[in-house]
Amino acid sequence: MILGQVFTPKAIIVDLESTDKDELFEEMVESAVSVQPQLDRQEALKALLDREAKMSTGIIPGIAVPHGICKSVKGIQGVIGISRKGIDYEALDNNPVHLVFMLIIAPDDRERHVQVLKTLSEVLQNSAFSKTIVEKTSAQEVYDVICTFEAALNQ
Repeated sequence: MILGQVFTPKAIIVDLESTDKDELFEEMVESAVSVQPQLDRQEALKALLDREAKMSTGIIPGIAVPHGICKSVKGIQGVIGISRKGIDYEALDNNPVHLVFMLIIAPDDRERHVQVLKTLSEVLQNSAFSKTIVEKTSAQEVYDVICTFEAALNQ
């Protein structure tokens, strides 16, 4: 179970306060630091913003998957955020984003990064997945949904 390892309840924000992309990245990086205190905030923010400058990672309607390579992270640190109001994300469809899956990746973990993106993409193809997640009100409930949908992929 790859998603269940990358995302943990401690790094799930069920009610994001951010209203734009810059605030969002800061809020989510703060959550990543709570799990990995050695993570350099500025390095992580720069990695996310540099990747985002190439092309918006808001590529699925209502969903964004920002990611960046960062030397101070151990492995891959994922953070999930749910916005009830929507975030001005500059998504490709110009609509607000309500569900964010952020990944901060160590430089030597790129192969696993591809596996995480592939698995996340497969789960996101099931429209019930995102609908189910945004209905949840606790981090544990969101985590349980991720694990359930990921397990269903392997059946």
